[in-house]
Amino acid sequence: MRAVVQRVTRASVTVDGAVVGELTEPGLVVLLGVGHDDGDAQVATIARKVAELRVLRGERSAAEAGAPVLVVSQFTLLGDTRKGRRPTWNAAAPGPVAEPVVTAVVQALRARGLTVATGVFGADMAVELVNDGPVTLLLEA
Repeated sequence: MRAVVQRVTRASVTVDGAVVGELTEPGLVVLLGVGHDDGDAQVATIARKVAELRVLRGERSAAEAGAPVLVVSQFTLLGDTRKGRRPTWNAAAPGPVAEPVVTAVVQALRARGLTVATGVFGADMAVELVNDGPVTLLLEA
């Protein structure tokens, strides 16, 4: 599992012209890619790291600050570009495998008391955000 975490002042996800997920206050955007073998252990690790990373202003975590999180599934994070000009997506889990794992991460974050907005799994999404800092981290589990 791979996640790109960005500290933002605001963010939104739009599908077919409608906003489906939004942060109207400072928080974190999590772009999440799921691999074939990802399961409960990776879900727990990513949820813990996202909730407890001290990357918000004042070196606070989302859990400490009560900051919202926007989770967007993104299989392209597992793309392999080492050879040629066309990425391969072999490492990314197929939708029926990945979707429940993304849902589990969202549920794990909510179980930690965080407010979590989401995109729509598998949809063509327009993600808008204002990166604060900028702060961008890559997490792997």
